[in-house]
Amino acid sequence: MLIAIILTVIPVTVFFIVFPIAASSVYKSVFGKRYQTPSWIKYSTGDFDGLQVERSDFQSAGVTLAGYKYFKNSQKINGLVIVAHGLGGGGHNSYMPFIDYFTSNGYLVFTYDARGNDNSGGYCVGGLPQGIVDLDNAINYAGSIEEYTNLPIVLFGHSWGGYSVGNVLNLHSEVKAAVIIAGFNSSTDLISYQGERMVGKIARVLPPYIRLLERFKFGRKYASLTAVQGMKKTDAGILIAHSKDDTTVPSQYGYDKYYTLFADSERFTFIHSEDKGHEYLMYSDNAKIRRDRLNADYKLYIENNGGVYTSELKAEYMTAHLDKKQCFEPDLIFMKNVISLYDKYCSAEYKEQNNE
Repeated sequence: MLIAIILTVIPVTVFFIVFPIAASSVYKSVFGKRYQTPSWIKYSTGDFDGLQVERSDFQSAGVTLAGYKYFKNSQKINGLVIVAHGLGGGGHNSYMPFIDYFTSNGYLVFTYDARGNDNSGGYCVGGLPQGIVDLDNAINYAGSIEEYTNLPIVLFGHSWGGYSVGNVLNLHSEVKAAVIIAGFNSSTDLISYQGERMVGKIARVLPPYIRLLERFKFGRKYASLTAVQGMKKTDAGILIAHSKDDTTVPSQYGYDKYYTLFADSERFTFIHSEDKGHEYLMYSDNAKIRRDRLNADYKLYIENNGGVYTSELKAEYMTAHLDKKQCFEPDLIFMKNVISLYDKYCSAEYKEQNNE
């Protein structure tokens, strides 16, 4: 009898206590904190010729998010780009070179710091589906602003932002075009992969618990979505970019799935790089070379000064040596492809509205 009880209790304990606790621990280790853009890397509008910004805050699931309208005076306006940023480096600020490019090429930009990032509220990020929640509310908010009412809406997202862009297509048929850079299809896919890197093979049993946790935190509306579903529901033009050597978001969790399903569709453009990693897809080759050299020099500097990495030392070194204009120079060929996609689908929207 005792053995039978033990054999019953152990599996119950493992499946209903140990695994849920493990799933929650993995989740909190990544999403249970805030992220701030380091001071040494921050941009201001003064870093870009003629770029201007106005704060335009909005509500997302009970939290005030810092919203930003970027523009240039007397610019031609073809549409509105909504930018969704990645996870781990703070809010939207690091995407300002691309924001400047958009405003220089016919587009207003609306962007925001997601929950738990930079100037937005929230004591922590909360989870990957929070990105969909915040982007959904950003699109809804932009649709309520008179200045944006008749403008075609297009999206631009990298990493977490790419995941959010792909998934939010389930909810917004009005989006005319979307750019997904190093994005992933679903939250559980990526969490399982990253969880295994963190805690080992036990992470392979966690997806059902992650799904339940996200369903509880975010509700079925957001937790059950995938980017593949969104791409099937929309008529938007979609550009998908990924690099084969990306170890943060391996292409099997996003690009490969999308290519298998949509490679023959005229709506889709696929860009698959060889050696751009996770961060360099939108940046010039020269920027990658300079940043790799800077990081190597920084590593050597640390090794020659005790070998201890601290945020203070990094801020001191980068403030003295980082040339942001050169190290974060956009890839103009890539960005021209983005603008061409936006122009094509925004022009079609304009002609449709004006019966041309």
